[in-house]
Amino acid sequence: MIPRHTPRYLPGNRITLLRNGEEFFPALQKAIDEARREVRLETYIFARDSTGSRIAEALSAAAHRGVMVKVMVDGFGARNFQEDFAGRLKAAGVHILIYRPEVSLFRLRRHRLRRLHRKLAVIDGRIAFVGGINIIDDFDTPGQLPPRHDYAVRIEGPLLPDIHRVMRRLWYLVCWASLQQRTEPRLLRGDAPPAEDGITAAFLIRDNLNHRHDIETAYLSAIKTARREVLIANAYFLPGRRFRKALMEAARRGVRVTLLLQGRAEYRLLYYATRSIYASLLDAGIHIHEYRRGFLHAKVAVIDDDWATVGSSNIDPFSLLLAREANVVIRNAAFASELRDHLSETLKTGAQEVLANQWQEQAWWQRQLGRWSYSLFRLLVGLSGYGNRP
Repeated sequence: MIPRHTPRYLPGNRITLLRNGEEFFPALQKAIDEARREVRLETYIFARDSTGSRIAEALSAAAHRGVMVKVMVDGFGARNFQEDFAGRLKAAGVHILIYRPEVSLFRLRRHRLRRLHRKLAVIDGRIAFVGGINIIDDFDTPGQLPPRHDYAVRIEGPLLPDIHRVMRRLWYLVCWASLQQRTEPRLLRGDAPPAEDGITAAFLIRDNLNHRHDIETAYLSAIKTARREVLIANAYFLPGRRFRKALMEAARRGVRVTLLLQGRAEYRLLYYATRSIYASLLDAGIHIHEYRRGFLHAKVAVIDDDWATVGSSNIDPFSLLLAREANVVIRNAAFASELRDHLSETLKTGAQEVLANQWQEQAWWQRQLGRWSYSLFRLLVGLSGYGNRP
C-alpha cells in the first residue's frame, strides 16, 4: 500500500514559468547577483561550459561580497565538479558538498543509485527556482540535436519556507554523514507578503524515507479525477503498472491523454524499453508524440483547466523509486493555460505523432528489441531491490 501525503497547498505565490535555459539562467544569475544574505543551490549536473562558468562566477562574486553561498552537487551527475570548479569556488568562500561521491562500476550498490536529481535554488529566503534544468548550456548536448527543451519556475511567496527548509535539512544530513560541521543559520524568512491575486501551489519532494511516493501520488490523484485532458511531457518515461493503468482508464472514459516523449535515443536501454509499452497505450486511445526538433529534457504536465506540475522528476524507476526529486504542483488556470499553450506549440512544431496503425506495422525485430529491453530493464530494477514494485 502506497502511503499518501496530502500536498500542502499555499495561496498567494508569484510563480513565473521559465522556458529553457535562455529564460532560466538570466533569471537565476540576476537573483544571485542581487543576493544580500544567502544563496543555496542544488543540481545534478554542473557542466564545464559557458553557462557553468557564468553561474560559477556569479556564485564566487556573491561569496566575495559576504553572502553565504552553499552549493550541493551530485557525485555522479557532476562527477567532474571537483576538478572543474570546486577549487576556485572554495577559494572565493563558497561552501561545497558532494552528494554520494563514491561511484564505482565495481561497487554498484543500491544506495549508490540514490542520486541527488533535483534542481533547486533559494536566494535570501525570498526567491526560489524549481525545475528540471541542470547547470548546463542548452546547446551542450553531446550526441544529440540541440537545443535542450526544458522548464523551470521562479517562485516568490509563502512556498519559500518549505523549499528553504528542505534544502537546509539535506545540507545538514550530508554534513552529518561526511563528518563535517553541521551548524546551520536560522531559517531565513522572505520579506514578500502573499499576493492577493497570487497562485496556489504545493512543493513536493521524493526522498527515501518519508516522501517516497508524494510526487507519484500527486500525479495519480490528478489523472484519476481528470475530466477532459491529461498532457504530460516527460523525457524518460517508463511508468509502473499503476501509473499506466491510470492513464489508460482516463483515456477510456473519454479524457484526451497526450504524451510528449523523447524521440531520440540517449539511454538506449530505457529508450527501447519505453517503446515496448507504446502498443498498450495506443490501444487504449492515448496519443503519443515523440519530440524530434531537439533534445527533450522536460518533466512537466497539465491536467484539465487548473492543475500543472513543473519539476525534476521523470516518470521512470530512477526518479520514482531511487532519486531525490522536487516538483511544484500549481493550481491556477492562467499558469496551466500558459504551460499548455507552450506544450501545444511544441507538439505542432517539434514533435511527430506515433500512429497506432503505423506502429502495428513495425518490423518484428523492432518489437522484439523493445521486449528484450523492457525485460532487461525490469531485471536491473529487480537487482536494485525494487523488483516487487508495481
